[in-house]
Amino acid sequence: MKIVRLSTYHAAPRWLFLKIETDEGIAGWGEPVVEGRAQTVEAAVHELSEYLIGKDPSRINDLWQTMYRGGFYRGGPVLMSAIAGIDQALWDIKGKALGVPVYELLGGRVRDRMKTYRWVGGDRPADIIAQINTLQALGYDTFKFNGTEEFGMIDTPRAVDAAVEKVAEIRAAFGHSVSFGIDFHGRVSVPMARVLLRELEPLRPLFVEEPVLPEQSEYYPQLAAATPIPLAAGERMYSRFDFKRVFEGGGLSIVQPDLSHAGGITECVRIAAMAEAHDVALAPHCPLGPVALAACLQVDFVSWNAVLQEQSIGIHYNHGADLLDYVINKQDFECVDGHIAALPGPGLGVEIDEERLRAAAASPPQWRNPVWRHADGSVAEW
Repeated sequence: MKIVRLSTYHAAPRWLFLKIETDEGIAGWGEPVVEGRAQTVEAAVHELSEYLIGKDPSRINDLWQTMYRGGFYRGGPVLMSAIAGIDQALWDIKGKALGVPVYELLGGRVRDRMKTYRWVGGDRPADIIAQINTLQALGYDTFKFNGTEEFGMIDTPRAVDAAVEKVAEIRAAFGHSVSFGIDFHGRVSVPMARVLLRELEPLRPLFVEEPVLPEQSEYYPQLAAATPIPLAAGERMYSRFDFKRVFEGGGLSIVQPDLSHAGGITECVRIAAMAEAHDVALAPHCPLGPVALAACLQVDFVSWNAVLQEQSIGIHYNHGADLLDYVINKQDFECVDGHIAALPGPGLGVEIDEERLRAAAASPPQWRNPVWRHADGSVAEW
């Protein structure tokens, strides 16, 4: 079997799909994208195609190493996201060729179902209680929301109180019938993270995500030493070498590699194993589409330390399409009591509605994240 063609499709809300075709008629799907930079990653995918056309798609490890090492410059969001989507598609081909799900090729399942959580509240956290009420009725008991809006490097007690009061209202409304993670989204500086984490402790969040920017990861150990709240990060780390430095320093309780950013299944299985060796939990980042989620689930089902899976049903970014709109086998992704069962189909276990995808790709959106500014006009972290 040989690779003959790579095709890419932009589609709402902000996704990029990749189809890799072979001379035996078996095709695999991937999602190589950086949100808001889809065209940049698309260009990288097609540049990498020179390593792939005419090659045996079953030699995934060799193709991965060729793409990673063959160009001298390596790492970073663009190149690793391009490799990630290609890697997903190669695993999809291999599983389909052998007639088994990818998790069977990785040694088989360690669990029967995977717990997921739902996003609530949007970019500027609001209406969280009403949204949790709705989703709790559907069987979900675990949620995530943004902790703040713009937040100054040294912000006021009033801003701190506003962030904490929002969380306190949720705990008062639901008691401990729900669990929630709070995403600082890199909006919080080291000095203010210390303050917020201390104030949030009595409310017992399940975790705080990106307590500070990944560029400030050397502060994870200090922050962790000062709070019992589990700290999570990893969506803006792109390889096991990025994670290696964090594991060596300590401080994280949960790592969140993104299967569409951190080198795909091949790399994230390695990251998951590294995390387990450091007694760190795995909760893959996935605010993207169905192929990305399917890839995450393949890793979840073979990783003993996987504890939570993000998924994008109804997420605030999804304008123009939702998670399963381009999927034929929607029933395989059904959430029961907040859990998804192991996907039964071969490969990644997702069947793409190619006709609908092609129609959507005829007029794709140009999604960009907003650029926020502080009251003084300086750029704020989004």
